[in-house]
Amino acid sequence: MRALVIYCHPRQGSFTEAVRDVVLEKLTAIGAEVRLRDLYAEGFDPVLSAREHEIYEDEALNRAPVVSHCADLAWCDTLIFVYPTWWYGLPAMIKGWLDRVLVPGLAFLMPDGANTDIRPGLTHIRRLGVFTTCGASFWLTRMIGAPGKRTLLRGLRLLCAKNCRTVFAAHYLMDSSTAESRAKHLKRVAAKMDRLVGKAPATRREEATA
Repeated sequence: MRALVIYCHPRQGSFTEAVRDVVLEKLTAIGAEVRLRDLYAEGFDPVLSAREHEIYEDEALNRAPVVSHCADLAWCDTLIFVYPTWWYGLPAMIKGWLDRVLVPGLAFLMPDGANTDIRPGLTHIRRLGVFTTCGASFWLTRMIGAPGKRTLLRGLRLLCAKNCRTVFAAHYLMDSSTAESRAKHLKRVAAKMDRLVGKAPATRREEATA
């Protein structure tokens, strides 16, 4: 298994960081190859430049500005996002990553003479995980439409393998969370990861906790 984890949070010591750590622990426990992209830590620029927009459909040139990120996306078979939900949607850093990295020829194929719509390009990705936190309640988020969740689990999911497995976990009402609610959510994240990537063999789990 080759897992790419896209992590987005501006501060160290956040609860989102704790969620990320559970995700990484589960991947390590099953022996997965893991690449972590900490977008804030590496200073990723989420702004699609005029030049990038100009070469967007040029498959010979469009990967160059973000070549290492594109290489990671082409390499993985498991893609996981860990981020806070802001204003019901994706942080600008994540949205910019999608804008700049999911280019034609990699993420999707452009329409041509035989096809009037785009076609999936990420059919090598068979697992997609989304882990987030929300200040709003579940019901308010649902009423608004959860645009961030929909972008990833509907829009991006359509570009992946037809049988792509997905999981989602959100801690709602984060601003009024408690130590108990946060601990409960981390257990939920662990269970979702088991569902996404499978549980580690008993011997491997015992070695990890020894």
